[in-house]
Amino acid sequence: MKKAHKPKRIRILLADREEVFRLGVRQLFSLEDDLRVVAQAATSEQVVALAERFRPHLLMVQGEIAAEPRGNFMEQIRRASPHSKLIITTPALKGDMASRYMEAGAAGVIARSAALSQFVRCIREAMKHKAGMVRKATGAEMVKRADVPQKPSVRPADTLTRREKAVIGCLMQGFPNREIARCLSIAEQTVKNHLRSIFDKIGVSDRLELVLYAIHQKLDIPLIEAGQEQASGPVSSG
Repeated sequence: MKKAHKPKRIRILLADREEVFRLGVRQLFSLEDDLRVVAQAATSEQVVALAERFRPHLLMVQGEIAAEPRGNFMEQIRRASPHSKLIITTPALKGDMASRYMEAGAAGVIARSAALSQFVRCIREAMKHKAGMVRKATGAEMVKRADVPQKPSVRPADTLTRREKAVIGCLMQGFPNREIARCLSIAEQTVKNHLRSIFDKIGVSDRLELVLYAIHQKLDIPLIEAGQEQASGPVSSG
């Protein structure tokens, strides 16, 4: 009988100044059989040192970190770990910015506010191709998308009700459903109903993805302390 084939692990170095972002992305990757975060960094110096030490298959680095050193960051990474591929995360995806990173040697560029599933897809796409091929295809695709006028659309967050935002606020405090129900003076089943509605509107599949979405989108969400009942009045989404 043949043994089940185990997917080859993609070893990742994750660099971002925000610890909560690193934690969330690392937890996301831990759910995938072929992804493993082997090191984390918060500065460019740490990235270079850890890249040389661990020689990861791929580095996912915040754009602000890549811009830190006086020297050429891309060149430093190439010297530290010649065969590693690099993905840059940015606050917003702009065609000219993406092109510059691609031309400098990045295998991909992704917005930090992108759906979490896109981070996994971006890594797998980058690992599938040689860096030059990825740069050419992805760079042209990004620039083309940026040049096409986009119709104004309603943000998913703008469809949330005041009560749903209050549920998210409790969730961001780490409250279980029972505590959320007590704080908002509603039934526990009602909390579950609200969560299902929020998941459908936002397009996430679990509580962690929802919290990360709220953080990435910088939503103006009420944070309700344990034992505090919901205050009356409007709540904006920012």
